Amino acid sequence: MSVLEEKAREFSQAAELILNVKEEVQTFIVGQEEVIDQVLWSMLAGGHVLLEGLPGLGKTMLVKTISECLDLKFSRIQFTPDIMPSDITGTMLLQPDDKGKQSFIFHEGPLFANMVLADEINRATPKTQSALLEAMGEKTVTIMGETKEMAKPFFVLATQNPIDMEGTYPLPEAQTDRFICKVDVTYPTKAELKEIVKRTTGTSGRSLEKVARVQDVVFLQNLAKEIIISEDLIEYAVDLIAYTHPGATDAPEIVKQYVQYGSGPRGLQSLISLAKARALCLGRYHVSIGDLKQTVKAVLRHRIILNFEAEANGMTADIIIDRLVEEVGALTK
Repeated sequence: MSVLEEKAREFSQAAELILNVKEEVQTFIVGQEEVIDQVLWSMLAGGHVLLEGLPGLGKTMLVKTISECLDLKFSRIQFTPDIMPSDITGTMLLQPDDKGKQSFIFHEGPLFANMVLADEINRATPKTQSALLEAMGEKTVTIMGETKEMAKPFFVLATQNPIDMEGTYPLPEAQTDRFICKVDVTYPTKAELKEIVKRTTGTSGRSLEKVARVQDVVFLQNLAKEIIISEDLIEYAVDLIAYTHPGATDAPEIVKQYVQYGSGPRGLQSLISLAKARALCLGRYHVSIGDLKQTVKAVLRHRIILNFEAEANGMTADIIIDRLVEEVGALTK
């Protein structure tokens, strides 16, 4: 078997494994196929996810289900205004040994897991929110001058409620930029609501199977990096990011009118990484323009800052991104 044939078989097996994970998650989670896809893409890209949706839509259950299917160590942090940074990162405690001699011993916080659910992250104070920055960006935590490495792989999936904003501390742009994408968890259809009731109020129960292991996740992440992308598509992705800035010469009029600040370089990195992960999920070893178009909304919706005029006219980031994709596509033809 040639090297190319071996690689093709490798990508095909990876796509099959990812599909098995998705199907196992869907035996427990009703609907939300797009949300499941985007979370899996983000994990393969090695990024963190911001989930936004109404209470009771299964955000917590989704994260926990994926962690069980992948056999990842899971921890959940319920953010409240009184939670302190040491409550999530851990702290040094004096502990006596057998001879009575006391020394500082590090006690790990819930952040030391493969998959960390940061529930209602916008209810924590900025001081506690910022404790996540180093862990998310550098995959390390510094406690009393000592640097501790996070588990591998390491994902933070944070949730926030879009309507109950009383007593919350909105995430600053510098922190939302750390999330590879923002996923909108939508309300289920009537058919999905009926299925939810059947699964959750009856006597029948089903345990989840561990479809993959930690080593498989790391392997898939490394494989996603090998996905190739052409220079033309890189140029297309650069245009998408560059034209989110109202000061750009060729920026669409809707951007110039309604956008205050556009995406930075991390948005471009996230777009390419997420597109590669999507290509891997579909068994391809190259990125297509469809991969970029299907991932750009999740990547940019939290990186485009709208002005007051946009809010007054009911304009959303998703509408602007749709128009941006249309116009940039016309420019590149």
